[in-house]
Parts: sequence; structure tokens; C-alpha cells
Amino acid sequence: MNDNPAEHEMLLGAHKSISGGIDKAADRAADLDTNAMQIFSQNVRSWSTRELEEDEVSRFKKKRIEFGIEYAVIHTSYLLNLATPKDDLWEKSKKGLIEEIDRAEKLGVPAINTHIGAHTGSGLDKGLERLVDALKEVEKSEVFRNSGVVVLLENTAGSGTTLGSHFSELGLVLDQLAEEERFGVCVDTCHGYAAGYDFSTAEGLDEALAEFDSDVGLDRLKLIHLNDSIGELGSEKDRHAHIGRGNIGDTGFAAVVNNEYLRELPFILETPKEELGGKEADRVNLDRVMGLRK
Repeated sequence: MNDNPAEHEMLLGAHKSISGGIDKAADRAADLDTNAMQIFSQNVRSWSTRELEEDEVSRFKKKRIEFGIEYAVIHTSYLLNLATPKDDLWEKSKKGLIEEIDRAEKLGVPAINTHIGAHTGSGLDKGLERLVDALKEVEKSEVFRNSGVVVLLENTAGSGTTLGSHFSELGLVLDQLAEEERFGVCVDTCHGYAAGYDFSTAEGLDEALAEFDSDVGLDRLKLIHLNDSIGELGSEKDRHAHIGRGNIGDTGFAAVVNNEYLRELPFILETPKEELGGKEADRVNLDRVMGLRK
């Protein structure tokens, strides 16, 4: 790791692959000289769960310390739908969320981030009710009560019947949970922009944060996913672009990473994985973000 504190005054990293073992994600984060990272803890497109091996867990924890990775978060499976009206999927989703909490606790990861799901035709109110009931049951689980893992609910772009595109929906859910300190919000800039929050200007960001503070509370905002948007403002299209190469642009991201309420939060990139100008895209995007930081 680079020992220059000025290089890492912000918590900044990217989503990294766990191919070859979860500890390999720490190697990949270290290769980018980052102090934060996001991972999957398992195959997120399958309901089958591979048990974590003790040696793998030990290596992961050791490497985080060795490489100076101060912040880590686990992104849950894409299969989870905590708002579904289908009982079998609802039960599997609750179980899946509890399993992710357990895996995060074992790995020493302080938070998990989850998509909250879609009502798939039952209606917004029914979907939100279903989501709240699911999270209340998770709260009561032994795994949750015996861990310190924080569960973050991610905003959405608003496509289809997904919940959480409006900050008010997230606030409504969080207000009904008993363990307030154990839940929070992750704001994805691409999702927010696609949902109609104009993160492309400082003025638009201020308006969005004022609405968030009113409907949710800025103290509940725990993580930022930094993604530019291919879709236009309010398009409801969840299509991530490289930093500064989409409709949010450098001006918007400069406002985000320097905002007085956001600058101390962890920032995680979920931008496309490819090469840009012969360099790894994560390297290019991270450098661009660091260049915008004042």
C-alpha cells in the first residue's frame, strides 16, 4: 500500500471478484492500492451456498489488515426479493439475507448491501408491507441478534415494479424497524440519477440530499456507489457508465465526493470491467475520482 495519507484521505474502492477464493478479492483491491472494497460472498446467481472455509476466512482477515483495506461491504445475491408476494421466494429471500449476515460476521465485514426487491404486480403498498415484514423477521433471527453487521438498503432506478427509487420509500421502511442502528441506506448515483435525482450539478445534489434528509435522515446514509449513468435523468434505466463518461459527468462527481455530508463516507465503484486506453477500467475510474477530490 502507498503510505502517503493524502492518497487515501477518502475511503475509496471498487467491487472486486472473489474468483479463486474470497481472500483473492483482497489481493485485487491491493493491486489497485485502494482502502475499500465490495465483494460478493458467493455465487449471486444461484441459491446454492458454498460454506466458507476456515483457512479462507483467516486469509481474508489477515490480508485486509496487511493491505490496509479499512472498509469492506458484501453485496447480496441478485436473486433476493424481499417484497415478492410469492411465499416460496419470500422465504428463500429472508433465509438468503440471514445467510449473508452470517457470512459477513464470520469474515469480519461490517455491512451488507442489498437490493430490496419488486412487488411484481401486488402494488407498491403491498410490496413495502412485505419488505418490512421480511426485515422484521430478519431482526428477530438469532444470526442477526448475535452479529454486529449493518444491513444497507440500496436505492433503485425505478424500472418495472422495483421498490426504493424514491427516498421516501426507504425512509418508510426504516422507520418501522426496531433495530435502527443496524440498518441504513446505500445510495447508488446511477440509480438515483435514473430515478430523477439530478446528481450532475451541485445544486441538484443539494436538492436530493435535502429530500433524503427529510424522508430518511442523512445519519442513515452509510455508503455511496459511484457509477455514472448511460441513461438520461429520470430514464429509470439502470445502466452504469464509467466515471465522467455518462450523464452525471465530472461536475456531478466532483460535487458528490467533496460534499460536506458525503465526503467521509465510503465510495465504491461498480463501473464496467474492461480496458480503457489499455489500462484496467477500475484503475482509470479510481484515478478520475481521486483527481476530482479537493
